[in-house]
Amino acid sequence: MHKQVLSLAIPMVLSNITVPLLGLVDAAVIGHLDHAWYLGGVALGGTMISVTFWLLGFLRMSTTGLTAQAYGADSRHQLGLVLIQGLVMALCFAVLFLLLHGVVGQWVFALSDASAQVKLSAQDYFFVRAWSAPAALANFVLLGWLLGTQNAKAPMWMVIIINLTNIILDVLFVLGFGWGVSGAALASVIADYMGMSFGFVCVVGFWKKQQLVSPIILLKDTTNGIARFIKLNRDIFLRSLCLQAAFTFMTFKGASFGDEVVAANAVLMSFLMIISYGMDGFAYAMEAMVGKAIGAKDREQLNQSLVGTFFWSLVICVGLTIVFAWQGNVLVSWITDIPQVQHNAQQYLPWLIFMPLVSMWCFLFDGLFIGATKGKEMRNSMFIATCSFFLVFSLFSQYENHALWMSMLCFMGMRGLGLGWIFVRQWKSNTFLA
Repeated sequence: MHKQVLSLAIPMVLSNITVPLLGLVDAAVIGHLDHAWYLGGVALGGTMISVTFWLLGFLRMSTTGLTAQAYGADSRHQLGLVLIQGLVMALCFAVLFLLLHGVVGQWVFALSDASAQVKLSAQDYFFVRAWSAPAALANFVLLGWLLGTQNAKAPMWMVIIINLTNIILDVLFVLGFGWGVSGAALASVIADYMGMSFGFVCVVGFWKKQQLVSPIILLKDTTNGIARFIKLNRDIFLRSLCLQAAFTFMTFKGASFGDEVVAANAVLMSFLMIISYGMDGFAYAMEAMVGKAIGAKDREQLNQSLVGTFFWSLVICVGLTIVFAWQGNVLVSWITDIPQVQHNAQQYLPWLIFMPLVSMWCFLFDGLFIGATKGKEMRNSMFIATCSFFLVFSLFSQYENHALWMSMLCFMGMRGLGLGWIFVRQWKSNTFLA
C-alpha cells in the first residue's frame, strides 16, 4: 500500500513543486524591478485570476472523484461521459468569463485599498492573463480525469510542462524583452495552452487503449446523470467560494497596510503555496485511491489508503516545518532584495513555521471527501472554518497583519477539524461508503 500511495503521490508532488517554484520565480523576477508596487501588483492581479479560476476548481475535484469511482466500478461508458460533461462545462464557464472579465475586473479593482501604482500593475496583469481561461479550465478537467484513472505520470508531465514553460517565458519576457508585469501574464497564458495540448494527447492515448465509447456518442448523452454532476459541483463551488473569500480578504486587507506589507505577504504566500502544493500531491493520491475503493465498494482498500497517505503526509509536513524554522530568512532573501520587504516578511515568518503541521489535516480530508464525492460535508465544514477566520481577525484586528496570519492559521486548522469530526462519525456508523 505504501508503494501504491507513493506511486500516485510522488509524481504529483514533483509536478506540484513546479507550481510554487513558478510563484517564487514570478516574485523573484518582479521583485528585482525598481519598485515594490510591481510585486504588489502581480500579487493583487494574480489573486484575482486565482480567485476566478479556483472558484471553478470544482471542475477538477468533481471530475477526479467521479472518474475514480467509475474506474473502480469498471464502467467504461461512465468513465468517458464524466470527461465529456466536464469539458462542456469548462468551455461554458470560460466563454462566460471572457464576456464579463472586463467589467468585473474594473469593479473589483475599484474596491481595493491598494495604492494607484499597485492597482495599475494589477490591471495590466489581470487583463492579459484572463485570455488563458479556456485552457486553464479545460486543464482542470483533464488533470482530474487522468488522475481519476489512477494515472499520475501524465498529470505530472502536464503540470511540469505548464510551469516550466511559464518560468522560461517569464524570465524571457520580463528580463529579456522588458515587458514587465504584462510579460509575466503573457507567459502564463502561453503555458496554459501548451499544457492543454499535452493533456489532450494523453487523454486520446488512454481512450484508444481502453477502447472507450466514441466521444460523439457520449456528447449526445451529456445530460445523462448531469444532475448529480451539477449538484456535486454546486457544493464544491460554494466550498471554494468560502475558501477564496478568506484568501482574497487576506490579500486585499494586506494591501491596505502598505505596499511593503502586501509585497511581504506575496513572498510568504509563496511559502504557503509550497505547503499547499506539496500536500496536494498526497491529497490527489487520496482522491484517486478513495474513489476507486468506493467504486469497488472495498472497505479494506479504503482503510489502507487512509493509513498510507496520512503517514507520508506527516513525514512531509515535519520536514517543511524544519526547513521554514531553520532557513526561512534565507529563503526570503532569495526572493527579494528590497530591504523593507525583507524586514516585513521576516517579521511575519513565524506564522509559517506552524502552518505545515496545522494545515496537513485539511488537505488530506479534502482528498478523502472529494474521492467519496461528498460535496455537502465539504461545503458545510468550509463555511464554519471561514466564519472562524473572520471572527479571529475581528477580535485581533488591532494587530493588523499579524491578525491576518493568525486568522489564516486558525482557518486551516478548523478546516481539518471539521472534516475530521464528520469522517469519524460516518466511519463509526458505517455510512461513509454509502
